[in-house]
Amino acid sequence: MTLRHMKIFIEVVETGKMSAAAKNLYMAQPSVSQAVHELEAHYQTLLFKRYAKKLYITEDGKLLYTYAKQLTSQFARMEETMLTKNRREKYRIGATISVGGSILSPVVKHFRQKFPDLDVYAFVGNTQEIEERLLNMDLDVGIIEGFVKSTDLITIPLLEDPLVLACSESHPLAGRNALYIEDLQEQEFVIREPGSGTRELLDRFLASHGIHITVAFEAHTPDSIKNALRINQCLTLISARLVEQELKSGEFIAFSSQDSQWNRYFRMVYHKEKDSAPYLPIFKEIISSYDQKVPLDRFIHGQFIDTHNKKL
Repeated sequence: MTLRHMKIFIEVVETGKMSAAAKNLYMAQPSVSQAVHELEAHYQTLLFKRYAKKLYITEDGKLLYTYAKQLTSQFARMEETMLTKNRREKYRIGATISVGGSILSPVVKHFRQKFPDLDVYAFVGNTQEIEERLLNMDLDVGIIEGFVKSTDLITIPLLEDPLVLACSESHPLAGRNALYIEDLQEQEFVIREPGSGTRELLDRFLASHGIHITVAFEAHTPDSIKNALRINQCLTLISARLVEQELKSGEFIAFSSQDSQWNRYFRMVYHKEKDSAPYLPIFKEIISSYDQKVPLDRFIHGQFIDTHNKKL
């Protein structure tokens, strides 16, 4: 099979139609169909199922798509390097939103200082988006706080990231010195979107205790979450790094988990087939330099106790 077959296959997957792929590739539709049929014959499997003139990619098709993206990405980088040797190399960093709102900018600045001849690009999304881009070779390395599912990705925990239950200083629960699990029942929350590591942790925690909350807001950005706390009297589970200034000023009140079960790690993640030397060791070193406890203990208002409030 040739690189041409792979490029045609990728275009069909991403457009979902033979006709659209043909248009984008400036090809006749029969030529696109023939290329897909040749791939299916070569690998002796169906790559698409066809129902009512629509294409649905099969599991084998998804597997081939992952490999095809890796192959075409590596080929493009080889072409760029060999044909334009005097151009600057690009290094692509992905970060989850909690990371992007806290340490990403200083990490990128430090990395650029280490490699001044390198063009650095940063993308901020949720854990699921970072995983997909790493698998498709659209990123070289990532910093995430969640967990990836693919065994093709290597993750290394590097930096502790404590989470807190936060609200505005005027919230009805703000005057409490301690919160118990039943205090969360039916409370209004602002939460992250599906695919977020923070959302996954919160969902798992609530489900394990049979607690039902009211989701008033679903937000992608720290600023949106903070505004929901300020204006709409919501609660949220959030990285302490993202509300550092608000906790210090007293605008927000935070409760930390008594048994540190909300503490997690920022993890460096990269594809096992990715050769990023000499960048990965330096990148790891830079992230690890932030491995110090967030100095917010004296600004934490109280504790969240993961048991029912049983009065003796």
